[in-house]
This record gives sequence, structure tokens and C-alpha cells, in this order.
Amino acid sequence: MTLRGRLTAAFLVVVLGPVLLGAFFVASTVTAVDRSRSTERLAVAASTVRTSVDALCQQLRAAADAVALTGDPAVAAGQLVGRGLAAAVLVTDVNGRVTYASPGAPSTPWRDCSEPATASSGPVRALAARVDRRDPAGALLGTVAAAHLVDPAFVARLAAVTGVAVTLLDSGASAARVTHTTESREVRDAVLAAAGATSGERVTESTKGRYVRRIGPSAGQPLPLVLSVPSERPPGLHVTLAGVVVLAGLLAVFTAWRLARVTTRPLVELAGAVDRVAHGDLTARVPVRSRDELGRLAAAFNRMTRETGSYVAALTSSRDQLRGHLAVLGDTLASTHDLQRILRVILHSAIAATGARAGAVLLVEAGGVLVAQCSEGLDGRWPAGDPDGSQGLRVPVGVGVVGAVAATGEPQRGRVEPTEAPTGEPRCRTYVAVPFATPGGASTAGGASTPGGASTPGGASTPGGASTPGGERSPDEAGAAAAALGVLALYDRVGADEFDDDDLVNLRTFASHAAVAVENVRVHEEAQRLSLTDPLTGLWNYRYLRESIRREVERASRFGRMLSVLALDLDRFKDVNDTYGHAAGDTVLAEFARRVRGEIREVDLAFRQGGEEFVLLLPETDARGAAIVAERLGAAVRETPIAVEAYAGPIVVTVSVGIAVYPDHGSTGREVLEAADDALYAAKAAGRDTYRVAEARPDVPTREIPVPACAVSPPDGLPRAGRPVQAPREPGGHARSESTAGVPESNRSGPAHAGPDPADEPAATAADAARAGPDVTRPGSGGGASSGPHPPRQSRGR
Repeated sequence: MTLRGRLTAAFLVVVLGPVLLGAFFVASTVTAVDRSRSTERLAVAASTVRTSVDALCQQLRAAADAVALTGDPAVAAGQLVGRGLAAAVLVTDVNGRVTYASPGAPSTPWRDCSEPATASSGPVRALAARVDRRDPAGALLGTVAAAHLVDPAFVARLAAVTGVAVTLLDSGASAARVTHTTESREVRDAVLAAAGATSGERVTESTKGRYVRRIGPSAGQPLPLVLSVPSERPPGLHVTLAGVVVLAGLLAVFTAWRLARVTTRPLVELAGAVDRVAHGDLTARVPVRSRDELGRLAAAFNRMTRETGSYVAALTSSRDQLRGHLAVLGDTLASTHDLQRILRVILHSAIAATGARAGAVLLVEAGGVLVAQCSEGLDGRWPAGDPDGSQGLRVPVGVGVVGAVAATGEPQRGRVEPTEAPTGEPRCRTYVAVPFATPGGASTAGGASTPGGASTPGGASTPGGASTPGGERSPDEAGAAAAALGVLALYDRVGADEFDDDDLVNLRTFASHAAVAVENVRVHEEAQRLSLTDPLTGLWNYRYLRESIRREVERASRFGRMLSVLALDLDRFKDVNDTYGHAAGDTVLAEFARRVRGEIREVDLAFRQGGEEFVLLLPETDARGAAIVAERLGAAVRETPIAVEAYAGPIVVTVSVGIAVYPDHGSTGREVLEAADDALYAAKAAGRDTYRVAEARPDVPTREIPVPACAVSPPDGLPRAGRPVQAPREPGGHARSESTAGVPESNRSGPAHAGPDPADEPAATAADAARAGPDVTRPGSGGGASSGPHPPRQSRGR
């Protein structure tokens, strides 16, 4: 629509609006008043009809009572009919046979005053009241019915009493047939149609301008009647009002067209210039011919075209810059799984795209705390308690701006008031923060491991800060749920303006990239974990065993430490599978793995080598500490039988353990593992349900290499990480043991090796006590020295 058309329409709305509203008000008011008066008249008429019928029914009931109380019903009935108190009297005995009927009585059945009519009752011929006739002793003799004729005269009397037109229907169910009526033929059909279309006693309007109401049949008023009154609206009211509205509309259209034509003529020139600008000609200008509103509009248009040209140039530059950032971001996402690098690129791109001065990417870590993974431009923005930002950006979920964003999952932007108390976030004037979750939309728990520190099985901690398999997090960690995986926050837009909705949209895009990056890293780490994990027990598999034993041997060699290798095998496990089935065997293996995890430290590694064979790597542990672990494992399996579902009794299993120590029993991981395997066979040959330490290697020519600290075998031949015990040497270079209690006979002597630096003695002693546990001082506890701490038995499901 053109401007001229819009101006015309606006004028018509202004002029015709009140006219239409006035006409509508007049018509609705007249109609409402007319309907209200007619409804009131019909209500009064309905009340009058009920009163008249009720009075007639009482009269008939009194007449019937008079006949029933006399000894000669025929004489009494004749007197009542002669006086006009009833049109007819009908006397029946207890069997329903008629003993007396008034001459000229109307045909039966008569409509009873006390019962409403049914749909199949037929036309109403007479209205009757029935009473029981009894003898002086109270025995039932029959019934007496007094009737009044329902004819056109009766209907006419009702119409005269009520002042409305009355129609008596054939039945109370529909208005299809009429018995008697006082309606004229012109409106009768319309009244009956309106009565048939309504239900209950609601008032409706017919097409002939009459208001109609149905009453009855009901208790006390069994006649189906239709009442109607004529409408009192002036004839032709709507036609008159429509004519007034049309005439006013024609005058308004003509006036509006003239005013719009005069107003829009100076705008033609401006419209032409706008068309040229729309086709890309930003040099178009409009001459300013006056100082009125149109003149100011022309000047504003010229100024707009000049500024639009500069904006287009700036947008083109920003577009090229954004494309460059997106290209770098895409290359980074496709070429690396380094989460820190990806998040730095995302943050840098978001800052460049929005013009922010500073920003940070935070991820939800254990305990429901948001920790900054990377930040930029936050120097000098820290609270007074941490002026150099040494504590880093750490905000609990639900606290402050970023905490609220992480908790609710809703982005926020705005301005920080100077009076607001600091919440551990950087100081700023304006901010915008957007949450991001995994691409699937699932929120993460506050206690969940973040990428780079994903949980790994086997009882080992990965460099990212992992937990062991089967380990359940504490209730505090499991309960700290967050609404988002992390938050991307920017501070202080260049120009001191607040961040707008476009910045929020752009930041959502970069936040989605951050979520994809975190998810990709998580999927990559999960794939790595699954490739190194045994699916049944949750322990590391043989593939990771080869890598881990090589790494642990290199670490032990580099720092002059010991490494114990335990080879475990469930005794007669084939009998379990043959007796109870492979499903029960799988249950036994899973439960055995759980008990193994409960008896080792966080730094120890547990593997399933295959079948019922398992391997443990105990860093910085000597043979004595390994023997303690073997005893504990044997007791943990032996003393508590394994319950298997669907079997009446638990399954009793035992385990045999072979122990080998680096460097006493091998110089490489493969050699130590083979030595532990040989010791396992020795334990099997010794009767099972025991452990054996590998035979010491024969002395081999070695070249002495000076190292800061080294280990030496103790006199009993069992290497352990403690203070070297000085003992006399026997010929052959072996040290004699002063005490061999609790050590297998075949392992009471072994090759000597260098001991640790005396400065390490306190740490080693404490580690020995931690490994031995609280029962080390009791007789028969099997206690011994150990090289590392042993935590309490894992109560978190390990």
C-alpha cells in the first residue's frame, strides 16, 4: 500500500471508528434492553403458568380426596362434576378395573400432576390427580382420579392469565407437533423451530422477531408448553444504522483522499532517491526545499546515505576478518585434540568478533566450580584480595554472573553497578556470558570429570586427574549438578557500550564451537579408554599392560625405585564355568576385579591379562610390600565367598599369586612379567591359594654407573624399599637373613642390590607402615615393610 493509501486508511479509521462504534453501541444497547425486557416477561409468565397449573392440580387432588372419603363414589363424583370442580372422575379397584367413570370423560391415559411426561407419552388430553381409596381399617380399595380437560379453551385461559402466547406440545421431548396454541399462523413455525433448537428453559429468539421459552414438563407442572412474546425493537433499526455508516464512510473517503494527495506530493522526489539507493547508488541525494518536517526528512536521508557508505565499508572489513577467524577456528578443530589450544582460538575469535577487551572460557569441574581454562586481557581486573590473579578465575556454580549462567543455562548481558559486591570474578563495566552444553543438549554434573581429566579404569590416575574404574564419586560431587558444561564470558566492549543482541548471537556461535570441541575431546578420550579397557571387569587390558609395564620400568630405573609385579590366577576357575556356567564365571571375575581394586592404592595398576589371569603393577613397592598385598588379596577372596544370582549358595574361589620385583628379577618389563608368571606356576604347584616370590636371577656381568640413589637387597633376600640392612656376606656375595619368618623357603636368599639414599628413610618408613595397615603390630598379621601409602579400603565402590 502506498503512503497515500495509508494516510487515507488512517483518516478513515479516525473518522469511521467512532461512527462504527456508536452504531454498534446503539444497536447492541437496543437489542440488550429488548432481550432483557422480553426475558423478564417470559420469566413472569412461566411463574404464572406454574402457579396456575399447581393450583389446578391441588383442586383436582382435593376433589379426588372428597370422592375417596365418601361411601358412594358415584354420587360424590356426580356432585363434583356438576359443580365444575372436575371435568371427570374415574374410580378403579385394586386390580385396576374401572368401577365408575363420569359420563363424557376424556380418553385415557390422563397426564398425572405428580409425574413429568416422558418422550412417548403422546398428546395431553386431560390433567389428573390420583389418590388412594381405603376402607376404615386402612386397607387399599383402589384409586380415585379427578381430571380436568386440557383443550384450546384451557390453553387460551393460560395465555390470558400470563399475557403471552402459549403453545401446548404433543410431547415434552420435541417441538415437532402441536396440540393447542394461541400463536398466529405467520409466526407459529418460526416459534416452534426456535423452541426445538433450545434446551432447558433458556430464552432464544426466533427468525420472526419473537422471544421463545420452553417450560415443563417437570415435577408439579407436567404440561410441555412454549411461551413467546414479540420483540419491542423499532422496525428497520439495523437498516437505518447501516445507511448512516455508509454515508459517513463516503464523506470520509473523499476527504481523506484529498488530504493524502496534498500531503504526499512532496514525497515523490524522496521516493525516487530511495529507489536509487535501494539499487546500490549511495551517492543519491535529495534537495532540501523547505524547513518543515519534509525538509528535515530530506536532510536526514542525505546524512543517512553518507553514513551508510562508511558502514558498508566497515562491515566489509569486519566480514573478511570474521571469515579469517572462522577459517582458523575450523582448521584448529580439525587438526588437533588439544583442548587448551582450541579454547584459546575460540576465545580470541570471540573477542575479535565482538570488540571485547577481555574474556575467559570456564568449564565446570568437580565440586560444581567453574574454572577458567583460558583467559585473555584479565590483568589488573582481579578483586582486591587477589590483585595479580594468582588464584585464577574460580567461581562456584550459582554465584555471580557466570555462576548464574552455568546454573540456569540462560545467557546474560548487562552492566555492572559500582556498588555491587565482588563475587570472585574480574572487575568490569559491561559483560556478556553464554553457557554451552554438549551437542546433544545434556547437562553435565558438577562432579563430572572434564576433558583432559576423564576417569580411567585400572586404579591409575591419568595426567588429567582421573579416578579408578568402578570408583564412585562422593555424594558431594555427585550432587553438584550444573545446568551447563561451561561458560564463555566477555568483558568491557570497546567504546564503553553495552554488548547488544548481535554480540549475544555471535557469542552463541562460538560457544557452540566450544561445546563441539569439548565433546570431540571427550569422545576421543573415551575411545582411547575403551580401546585399553576390559569390558567385563573394567580393568586395563593386555594392550595397556605392555605399555604400562614399559613405562613403569623406565620410571623405576630413572629414579632408582622398585616395581613389583603380581601375576594372579583364580584357582580351578574352569570348574566354576563347568559347574555354574559362563554367566556365573563372568560374575565371579567381575567381583574378583572389584575386590582387587579395593586392596590396592590409587597409584597401583590392575590389568586383566586374559581369562582368569590378572596382573598388578605396584610402583615403588618391594617384595615384602607385594607379599602383604598378595596376602590381603588371598584373604579378601578366600574369606568371603562370591554370591551369584540364581544359585542357592555362594561360590568359594581362591587365588594364586606370583611376585616379581624390578630390578631383582628382571631388567626389562617383559623379563619381570615372565618371572612373575614363573612364580605363579610355583604357587600353583605348591597347592594353590598362596603366593610365591620369583627366584632371584643369577649374577650377570654389570657395569657400575654412578647414580644419586640406588637400592640394595636386604639380608633376607626379599628386596624392599627401606633402609638397607647391613648383614654379613657369605661366600658368593649373598647376604644371610636374620629372620625368614613368613617367607617361602625358596626365596629366603636373593641377590644384593643397592639401597636407597639414607635421606629417604623417613618417607620409606611411613610408606611401609601405611602399606602394612593397622594390623602390622599384631602377631600373625603378616605385616611387613612397604614402599608407598595404602589408603583405607576403598569405600567408594572400588
